[in-house]
Amino acid sequence: MEQFDITVIGSGPGGYVAAIRAAQLGFKVACIEKDSLGGTCLNIGCIPSKALLHSTEYYEKIHKEGKEHGIEATGLSINFQQMMERKKKVVKGLVDGVGYLFKKNKITSFKGAAHLDSPNTIRVNETTIQSNHIILATGSEPIPLPFLPFDERVILSSTGALELAHVPKKMVLIGAGVIGLELGSVYRRLGSELTVIELLDRPCPLLDRELSKEIHRVLKKQGLTFHFSTKITSGKVIDGKISLTALSNEGKELTFDADAALIGIGRRPFHKGLGLEELGVSLDIGGRVVVDANFRTNHPSIYAIGDLIDGPMLAHKASEEGVAAVEIIAGKSPTVNYSAIPSVMYTWPEVASVGMSEEEARDSHLDILIGKFPFSAVPRARCSGDTDGFVKVIAEKTSGRLIGIHIIGPSASEMIGEGVIAIEKGMTVHELAYASHAHPTCLEAIKEAALTCLGQTIHM
Repeated sequence: MEQFDITVIGSGPGGYVAAIRAAQLGFKVACIEKDSLGGTCLNIGCIPSKALLHSTEYYEKIHKEGKEHGIEATGLSINFQQMMERKKKVVKGLVDGVGYLFKKNKITSFKGAAHLDSPNTIRVNETTIQSNHIILATGSEPIPLPFLPFDERVILSSTGALELAHVPKKMVLIGAGVIGLELGSVYRRLGSELTVIELLDRPCPLLDRELSKEIHRVLKKQGLTFHFSTKITSGKVIDGKISLTALSNEGKELTFDADAALIGIGRRPFHKGLGLEELGVSLDIGGRVVVDANFRTNHPSIYAIGDLIDGPMLAHKASEEGVAAVEIIAGKSPTVNYSAIPSVMYTWPEVASVGMSEEEARDSHLDILIGKFPFSAVPRARCSGDTDGFVKVIAEKTSGRLIGIHIIGPSASEMIGEGVIAIEKGMTVHELAYASHAHPTCLEAIKEAALTCLGQTIHM
């Protein structure tokens, strides 16, 4: 039997970050991973999808905009296998990096499926681990349609979509959420004909409604076909192709035939085989692990973070919770400000948000100021030709306190960091508006949107 102060189960962005912080605080730490270090995010999620998005952005820029910039490329083609090999190389480098960090911080790593025999005892392969504290960080898994189980060849989860051998001629996206639209963008750029079927009335329904409307407009312009308020009712694979039947809200039956269907209807907590039910660990109706404000389950020695618990399924949210859980164990008093956790979608243009949407603010009966500024009026965006989208700033009218910043446009994933700091530190719209922003940068759109809140916009 091996003895540890803290054992983390799962090595994704929540788990490996928790393990490293625990080691920094002087704890004897173990981390158990059944697959590959880095979890879903590094291996079959955030990182490989962004690698493919980046590669296909290069291709599309040269293919569609090169001539305008004076770049004339003849015989431009796609080596899909090389693109996939580059993705694998990126993933391997980051996974190896986590292994290096574990060695550097003297974290003991176990490979295998973990099972909790008691609130302080874990079994992995033939090893029994005794641990004073256990942090569950096993993440989530894609949700299939009940009548369309994943085969990862024709009926795809995000995992299968990242490992295709060929570019499908026709692809159906079931669900107009972040995962589907990002991976759909990859294959659309590579030549796939994309049809999107969404149960609700708009894409990414958790977004501020104006951003949702704008991303619909832009993606439609890029060639995606959308069917909203439509439910898939049946489907079958015939001769290596998928045939789907759907029903619209108006009662109209629709049929779709494609080479592949990517199902992106959501993810669910993954804790199969951990033994939580036998141990009596409390779960909610959605299968999430129930925790208190300190990430502690109903067993005081067991904690849970990330996709296993309530809240948005975001890698950086899991990392913040992992650090907080470990610091709580160490007797510190950390906090996670969930109102300052950003969300990003890496389509083109990118979409990023932090804080409350306009709809959430009005539902909370807040008196608000709203300022918007388009990228078409931003000199840096005009230089690059990336003029779709806008920045939207929301502030309380009386206090001026910033409560929401929403961006759809170039570099939104990087720009949102300014919004996170502004909301985290309780800045006012006046402070944001009067802060100097370098020229020419896309960040000037944030300043101008804040100035618009105050009726003082300069460049429009």
